[in-house]
Amino acid sequence: MKLFRRSLRQQSELALPGRFRLVMLRPLPKGSVLGLTRIRNESLILKDTLDHMSEMVDGVLLLDDSSTDNSVAVAAAHPSVKGIILNTEWSKERAEEETIHRHVLHQAGKELLPKWFFYFDADERFEGDIKPYLHGKVPPKIDAIRISLFDAYLTRGDQEDYHPNKPLYDLRKKFGPERRDILMIWRNIPRAEFKGLDAREPQGFRAGSVETRFFCQHYGKAISVSQWESTCDYYINNFPMYREKWKARKGKAIHTKSDFDHPLYTWEQVKNHAVVIHPV
Repeated sequence: MKLFRRSLRQQSELALPGRFRLVMLRPLPKGSVLGLTRIRNESLILKDTLDHMSEMVDGVLLLDDSSTDNSVAVAAAHPSVKGIILNTEWSKERAEEETIHRHVLHQAGKELLPKWFFYFDADERFEGDIKPYLHGKVPPKIDAIRISLFDAYLTRGDQEDYHPNKPLYDLRKKFGPERRDILMIWRNIPRAEFKGLDAREPQGFRAGSVETRFFCQHYGKAISVSQWESTCDYYINNFPMYREKWKARKGKAIHTKSDFDHPLYTWEQVKNHAVVIHPV
């Protein structure tokens, strides 16, 4: 499939900051499901992420946040990736930056004329007939979908480091019952937008237009012990509002209970023991 290059700064209708640059783009059929994701140094799991998401979406628009590994090369080589936006200046203001990144992705994604957007993180794995549902079974009144997310945990006897020769989905045996219902999928409609600080979800949906459906295994706490420690340091150093919580988690990668002091369950069990908490 032919590639072509263009700068986001040449697209006057987008009015995006000059530090963002669209470096490659493959065509996406009009009316598709477009995945959106922002990454930084995710080369260990990125190919598996894109393989997995190829079953959920028709293409992916990816924003790389100044990675220092080969994440961009991994993304560029994957046929599901329709475009890569480079953030050429990393900023420590993470709560503001992450909202800006999602806004940039969303605005650039609109240029591809998808029917649906699906925002995901690299460490998330999904369960359900998502693509067929979005391509014809969604009731007309539904404009957005929340997905129920559960954290996977490292436990004794199940703490080996993730290796890229295996799928991340179903990698761990135990999950915490805390369920976050996160708005990850929405129609391409003008009123949807990202704003505020540390905004994972777009805003602008009418009451009654959002449903909760499908499940997500979240591996942000369960790839390896070293990754757990790096995650703790990231939140300690960059998110003052979460600093004390993550300081208390340092050195505690191996779990017998969840971070919220609840028993752990298998993937099939956890859905029946859910404790609904705020998406953050």
